Amino acid sequence: MAMKLEIGDVVELKKQHPCGNHFFEILRTGADFRVKCVKCEKQLWLARTELERRVKKVLPKEENK
Repeated sequence: MAMKLEIGDVVELKKQHPCGNHFFEILRTGADFRVKCVKCEKQLWLARTELERRVKKVLPKEENK
């Protein structure tokens, strides 16, 4: 079953980005996801299966404000 991820959610991934950050904001959803590193703002495209496998924790947009 697909994980419930929405635009604006911040996800913590298991592996860190080269800048040293683990947190990414979801910018686009669907079969492919566009996520943005919260620290350096680099954008990545990941397949849904790849992203769901890498997610450690989801922080809903209400908690990010």
